[in-house]
Order: sequence, then C-alpha cells, then structure tokens
Amino acid sequence: MLNSKLRICAVALCCGLGGIAQADDLGKAEYMSACASCHGESAAGDGPLAELMTVPVPALTGLSAANDGKFPMLDVIHSIDGRQGTRGHGYPMPVWGDRFAKDIPNAGPYGAEPIIRGRVLSIAYYLESIQQ
Repeated sequence: MLNSKLRICAVALCCGLGGIAQADDLGKAEYMSACASCHGESAAGDGPLAELMTVPVPALTGLSAANDGKFPMLDVIHSIDGRQGTRGHGYPMPVWGDRFAKDIPNAGPYGAEPIIRGRVLSIAYYLESIQQ
C-alpha cells in the first residue's frame, strides 16, 4: 500500500497535482463517474443499475481478502481497461479503455494512451484504498 501511495504521489507531482490527497480524490471521482452506477458508491455491488444487469455485479471491497490479503492490481487494471480481452467482471462490463479514448479525440492513438492508463490506474488505486 505504501509503495502504491508513493507511485501515485510521484505521478501526481509530475502532473502538477497537489499530492496523494488530490490523487486519491481523482481516483474516487473517476470511480464515481465510471463505476458507481453499477458497483455502488460504496463499491458493494449495489449501484442503481445493478438490478438491471444480466450478470451479478460484484462488490469490489473484498478483492484483497479474496486474494490472500494482496490486492490484485494487474488483474483489476486489466478488468477496468478491458482492451486486453479480459472480462473479469463478466459481460456486459464496459471496455473503459475504449470509452476513455473517445473522451480524447484529438490526441491521436499514442497521445491518448497515457491519459487512458492514468484514468484506469487512478480507479485501481482508489479500489485498493477501500479494501476491507
């Protein structure tokens, strides 16, 4: 966890952000915008759209507990991004990597990628911070 905080702080400082607290706020904001409608504001799997889904919407606060106390960072990143073909949450989980790319139309394929990865990573760090 400390190593994760150091990495996100370094990214935040390089991007001119105010440090860990603001970086955590960015991850939470991304989560609330992209994930909370299905997974719920508290990540309990009880978002307002959960009852409309054709697959169960998982709670996200027990990922570490389900993995012997270690947060499965790479799996979470791949599940959120979705462009690697990973369907960790089951279909119809959105492919957020593609959706985030559409938010950056003029950056070109390579200019957009660091922004996409940053958004995905910020959500993953936020999820890591709320594990029970």
